[in-house]
This record gives sequence, structure tokens and C-alpha cells, in this order.
Amino acid sequence: MSNEIEFQIAVFPGDGIGIEVMESAVAVLDAARARVGGFKLVNTELEGGAGCYRDTGVDLPEESLKAAEAADAILLGAMGLPDVRKPDGTELAPQVDMRVHFDLYAGVRPIRTIPGGPKILADPRADRIDLILIRESTEGLFAARGKGVIEDDREARDTMVITRPTSEKLFDFGFRLAERRKASGHAGKLTLVDKANVFTSMAFFRKVFDERAAAFPGITAEHLYVDACALDLVRRPWDFDVLVTENMYGDILSDLAAGLVGGMGFAPSADIGDDNAVFQPSHGTAPDIMGTGKANPTAMILSAAMMLDWLGHRHGVEACETAAAMIGRALETGIGDGRIRTFDAGGGNTTAEVTRAVIDIINNG
Repeated sequence: MSNEIEFQIAVFPGDGIGIEVMESAVAVLDAARARVGGFKLVNTELEGGAGCYRDTGVDLPEESLKAAEAADAILLGAMGLPDVRKPDGTELAPQVDMRVHFDLYAGVRPIRTIPGGPKILADPRADRIDLILIRESTEGLFAARGKGVIEDDREARDTMVITRPTSEKLFDFGFRLAERRKASGHAGKLTLVDKANVFTSMAFFRKVFDERAAAFPGITAEHLYVDACALDLVRRPWDFDVLVTENMYGDILSDLAAGLVGGMGFAPSADIGDDNAVFQPSHGTAPDIMGTGKANPTAMILSAAMMLDWLGHRHGVEACETAAAMIGRALETGIGDGRIRTFDAGGGNTTAEVTRAVIDIINNG
């Protein structure tokens, strides 16, 4: 009789290259699980996305949502297609709907230079970039999604929403993450990114941040205006540890930061709440390269590793955390020694070749 703990994983392959990189992530997860042991992943593939909407008129079927609710974690491929839109002309974004439905208030975007991997800045200190940007993912300016008002074809309005309960949860999450990183040798610093000098909502956001900072005296708390942060992410990104910000600011800054370490193909992400979590790459569906084998699966694979780490930390299963670290090291090894060079980094390795290289490194130590 096996004593392995079993986790139910809701898998949404998504659209475009999402389907291709999801296959890579699942294969790498299987390899790491087999190597480490101690846990089992039961994957259930679910329908959702722009292709689903095109075929059925629904982008997130109720049965898929219910299955995701019951799962231990949700693994999500990129969703959306530019030619599939709602009647109002906007693109389908069921991943954003999931954030609201599951109250996934903490959008976690790790940004780290992979040794030997691509980087934009020539400064040798760019090798030390290792930060996490936390984007509030349920309100802010995105709260206006689908609720904007146009008056007489003359004036349009969208409204930013900042609430105390969500902000408190967000900041506590950020401070605890900074504590966890400090225990592993990082600076132990949380930087609030806002525009408190202009907007009442942002001044309130900062007020709540300062209140919650008092409960975490071991972490350095600081403020930075969003425009200054954009500048400093290019000028001195190696100085940051954990940043926390509003939804729209985080949407923009996380893409900027990803560009420093090779682009969206190297940018994993997670949207985490108190009871559920979704793990997905930061990139889109790239339908222009779908089926060509050029998709970089790194971000999806690292997102899957984030899922394992989250499951392990949440449930006290060290084997999951070990497997997550193994996946990260395998990618670093392959990129560092040149076995892995993806098309978006100037190389020629296909999606399948990257996947095989990572699995080979996992299997052979």
C-alpha cells in the first residue's frame, strides 16, 4: 500500500502555444515526481479559453470551474486568441475571471537571471537579479473590467477600487514571503510601489501598508512611486527583493522586469489566494508560432515548479519542495551549459528538445 500523498491538479491547456508548453510542463512534473517520490499528481484536463468560447459560446464552462474548485491546485496554460472576442470587442480572459472567482489576490511574478541565460543589461550586477513582484490581482484598476462607462461618445470612465480587507491580505502575504526569503539569505525587504502623491486610492493603499508593516518588524518596509520604480527596475534591479503593488501597475512592471531576464518565455507566475492557487506562464498564446516548435516552455515549466513548491509549503510535504527545486536546477543547468537555447533567446532548440533536455538532467542528476 502506497503512503504517497495524492494531489488533484486541474489542468487547463489553454490556447495557442499554451497547449504545447503545458505538455512540456506535465512531462517534466512526471519526471521530477518519479525521481523524488513521496507524492502523486492526479491531473484532470479541463476545457476553457478562447477556443472553447469559439466552439461552445462559453469560455469557462461551469463543470470546469467546479472541478477546479475541488482541485488542490490549478495549472493553467496561456489563454486567449486575438481573433476571438466578446461582443464588446474585448478579448477573452478567463484567467482574469478565475482570479476574481477564487479571490486570488496575490499575483506572484518571480524575476531572476538564469546563470548563462539571456539578459538585457550589460552591467555585471545583472547576474544578481533575483526579485519577486507581487501584483494585487482582484481589484485596483482591473475592478473596472466590464464596468467602464462611456457618456455620449464624449467621455469614458474606469474606476480604481482599493479595499482594506484585500490590501491587508496582500501586504501580509508580501511580508511573509519576504520573511521566507530572508531565511534563505535574501535581504528581507518589501517595497510598496504606488502613486500616493497623486491618487487618494494610492494614499489609502500606502496607509494600510504602513499599518501592516508594524506587525513585521524583521522586514524592511519602503515606498517607491511607480514611475521611479520603472526607472529603477532598469537602473538597479539587483537592489530589489520583494515588491508589492496595485493590479495595473503590476501588470506593466512585471512585463518590464521579465524583459530584463530574457523576456516572457522565462517568466513564470502564480495567482494565490487563501484557499486556491493558479499557476501559469506570464506569456500569451503566441498563435503566430503555434505548431512550429518554437515555443519556449521555460516559463510554463517554472510555473509548474512553483505549484509544487506551493503545495509542499502549504501541506508540509518536503518531497514536493525537493522536486520543485530539482526542476529549477535542471533548467539552470541546461541553460548554463548551453544544452538549452530557445528560439526567443537566439537559439534553435524546439519545445520538445528543451523538454527532453530538462528531463534528461533530472533523470541523470
